[in-house]
This record gives sequence, C-alpha cells and structure tokens, in this order.
Amino acid sequence: MTSTHDMLPAVRREWTAFRRPGRLIAIAAAALAVLALGLLYAFGNHASCDGLCAAEPTGPDGSLVHDQFAFLHQDLGRNGSITVRMTSMTGTITYPPPHHDQIVPGLVPWAKAGIIIKDGVRQGSSYAALMVTGSHGVRMQYDYRHDIAGSGGGASARTPRWLRLTRSGDTITGHESADGERWAVVGAVRLPKLPENVQVGLFATSPGDLTLRPVGLGGVTEQVRWTQAGGVFDHVGLQGTAGAAAWRSDVVGEMNRTDWEKYHQASGAVERNGTITVTGAGDIGPAGAEDGARPVESTLGGLALGLLFVLVVAVRLGTSAYRRAATGGTPVTRTELAAKSGVVAAVTFATGLLAVGIVVPVGAAVLKGNGIPVIGVSAVTEVRVVVGTAAVLALAAVLALALGALLRRAWAAIAVVVLTVVVPYAATSVPLLADGPSQWLLRLTPAAGFATQQTLVEYPQVIAHYAPSTGYFPLPWWAGVGVLGAYTAILLGLALRRLPKSDAWRPDPR
Repeated sequence: MTSTHDMLPAVRREWTAFRRPGRLIAIAAAALAVLALGLLYAFGNHASCDGLCAAEPTGPDGSLVHDQFAFLHQDLGRNGSITVRMTSMTGTITYPPPHHDQIVPGLVPWAKAGIIIKDGVRQGSSYAALMVTGSHGVRMQYDYRHDIAGSGGGASARTPRWLRLTRSGDTITGHESADGERWAVVGAVRLPKLPENVQVGLFATSPGDLTLRPVGLGGVTEQVRWTQAGGVFDHVGLQGTAGAAAWRSDVVGEMNRTDWEKYHQASGAVERNGTITVTGAGDIGPAGAEDGARPVESTLGGLALGLLFVLVVAVRLGTSAYRRAATGGTPVTRTELAAKSGVVAAVTFATGLLAVGIVVPVGAAVLKGNGIPVIGVSAVTEVRVVVGTAAVLALAAVLALALGALLRRAWAAIAVVVLTVVVPYAATSVPLLADGPSQWLLRLTPAAGFATQQTLVEYPQVIAHYAPSTGYFPLPWWAGVGVLGAYTAILLGLALRRLPKSDAWRPDPR
C-alpha cells in the first residue's frame, strides 16, 4: 500500500518530469485547438435576413419556443370557460422535389386543433390549450414544455370530441367528453402570471413533417415538409366573455406566405351556419436544434482534435518509464504510475477547464451577436458542461496512460485509445453511421463520457431526429461519465496490479 509520505515526493518528481517542452507544447496545442476551432465556428456563423433578423420568441421561462398558429379569439376575464364540439380534423402535406411540390391529404402526428386560453397574441406568452392531435389523441399542453395525455383517437362526425377549458383565477382546467354530458378531467394547471384579461378561443396549427434522407454509411440528414391542419367546431359555448359577436381572427407568428396558402387555403378562421373552421400551420411548443437554434456545446467542435493531443501525451508518458527500465534504469513502481496518473489528470483537467470555460460562454455570446439563436441553459447546466467536459478529458487521459502502461508500446496504445475514444466520438457527431450503431458506440465505448456536454432535451411532444449526429447522446450525462470512469478504473487497476509492490524510489535519470 502506497503511503502519503511516499506519494507526495513521487508526485513532485513526476510534475517536474512532465514539464518538458514537448509535452507542454502538446497540452497547449490541445487547448488552442478547442479555443480556435470553437471561436472560428462562432465567428463564422451569421444569420441571413433581409434587414434586421426578428428575435426568436421565448417562453415564460426564457427558453426558445415555437408559437405560430391560427387563432379565433375574444377577451376572457378571471373567471369563465369555453366549450366546443369538434367534428372533423383534416390536413395537407407538401412533398418537395422531385415530387414537384405535390400536396396530398394527411395529418402529421402532432398536428393540433382545439381550444386555448392565452395571455394575448404575443409570441411566447403563457397559455394552456386542450386539443385533438393527428395521432396522439386528446392532449392538454401548457407553457410550451408541458404535455398531459387525455383519451386516444381522433375526431369525426361519427365520433366527435367535446372539449372544455375553464379559467378560475390562475387555474386552468381541461375537460373532455364523448357526448357533451359525461365529462372527464384531462388536467388542471396553474399559470401564475396570467393577467386580469386574457384571450380565449379556437386554434389550429401543424408542425413540419420530418423526412430523413440517407447519406454516408447509413447516416441520415433531415428535411422538413410544410404541412397544414384544420379543425371543424360547432356547439360553441362561452361564459365570462362578450359572446359570439366579439370574435376576432388573427394569426400568431407569420403565416399565409406559402403558395398553397395564397392560392388554395389560407390559414385562419371561417364561420358558416354556426360551424367554425380554423386552419393553421406552425407549432406551439419548445424549439430546439432541429429548428436552427444552436446549443452551447456546438462551440466544442475542436474537442476531438484537442483530445487527440491529450491522449498522445498521456500514452507516451505511460510508456516512458518502461523505456527507461528496459535500458537498465530504475524499475517502474506502483507509486510512480499512480503519481503519473495524478499529474496527467490534474494537468488535463486544468487545461480543459480553461479552454472549455472560455469557448462555451464566449462562443455562445458571439453566436447571439451574429443573430444566431442559442438554446439557453441554466447556470448549473453550463457549469456541468464546462466542468464535466474537463473531467472527461482528464479521465480519458488517465485511461490512455493506463493503456500505455499495459501495452508498453506507444504506437499500439495510441491506436487502441484513438479507436475506442476519438473515433467513436468523432464518427457519431456527424451523420456518417446509422443511428443504431452510433447509439451503441456511445453506450459501450469510453466515448460515452462525452454525454456530459449535452444540453439538448428530448421532448415526447416534439417530432425530431433524436440521434447522436444531431447532439443527442443515448445515455444521460452521469451514466456516460460512469462508463468512461469504469473503463479508466479497470485499466488503471490492471496496470497497477502488474507492478511490484515495492515503492522504493530512486533518482530518475530522465
């Protein structure tokens, strides 16, 4: 067992030996790679708009959101309700070339039509909505991120859906019924910042239809097709409002710009013989990387190159003592290897903390200044990204050192660590491999540890390409770090076990 008395001198000696010009240059190059490529990415990205770019809408919590829909509405005070019967929901999907902009009937799974209570018509304002969806039945959604499931199925003349929203102060309650007589509660939510007067009414919206196109060795890229949805309502009942004569028709966000809307069916509301048809396009929900917004970790494009420098330094440090012993020098001891691992971990962590701690906040600020929306994260999450990424770099460096000590050949150890750490991380960050193999690589290899940099959230009510190539790791950050930590602990333990227990320490001729 190595004592603290033996360990401290060993650490000092290893720190002195580490400060060779070549090693310091390589570590500095790792930091510069992370900084230079990250900032080059940030400075090289600019929004292209005619004039000033419109600000992306943000929800009540400050996060980027989608808020685009057709809205037939009127004023509602602190107490009141809206009840409707929905008898139909239809939609269209526009296919891009080579289909020559073919428009076919159809609903995407998260097309929405129903009733909503909203703090005005400003994008990003607080709301609660009760709706029928394309494939997910009745849902109650509020403030963009939240979703409550009701009953399954759609709406038709034979199987209509009755929907009711009731406001009582800050509480919004949603009910559904099959016959307008027996009602079931879908959910009750509290929206604490609702003003005295809000808007209540009928709405319709339809997010783009996601298409995946094959590229590379099984990878895919995303293409989004324009869609539209409409709901047909009757038996509209209002309480706490001015009555049916006070309806106003608006679109929240931009609409009626596509050729289909201009020449066939514009988004909006039409009332005829007591029946109201509301047709709209867009979405109400959280926005993410699939919408062009950039996560803060997008500034870490230089991490793979910086990691390569670090791993080569660590491997050569792990094999240097065995080269010394092979030429008649002092034998390698457990104390020496433990000291090496401590030094390389500390140096790599400090270097990573400095580089990532600069490039993440500075890169995000540059992107915002260039008009590129950046997905906001809490201070705690940003600290986790910075500190966690530095810790993962340190663990990977210790793993490389342990491989060098086990294999005792620098070229062999470098090949193994590059194939198990760098290649999986780099190959899965682009649409090269199929999603399945990419996800398994990031579950089973040490590259799983880089899940610590992910800030994107997977929302069940949002259709997106949730794959490693778009920034979604298959493991939560703590599990990914656990996989890397387990590999590192096992390999370092094996390397230490092979060494003699004697910790006699003699001057090193290096």
